[in-house]
Amino acid sequence: TVHADTNPRFYELIREFEKATQCAVVINTSFNVRGEPIVCTPEQAFRCFMRTEMDTLVLENFVLDKKDQKPLGKDDNWQKEFELD
Repeated sequence: TVHADTNPRFYELIREFEKATQCAVVINTSFNVRGEPIVCTPEQAFRCFMRTEMDTLVLENFVLDKKDQKPLGKDDNWQKEFELD
């Protein structure tokens, strides 16, 4: 359970999500593409965000909308870098 007194920022995120969607549940999962290691740096997070179908990335106080980002350069081989599990 998330409480406003112990994690106010996450609590407010859930409240705002509920206002927008009428659903007060968020799911946490690993941040990686299948077969790749979990992202550990903002750079890895941004690269994963840009290579996948995510629409929005939140890093600390920054909210990035994919349609506002410049596309990555030609990057066709990234899915071959790691074997699928």
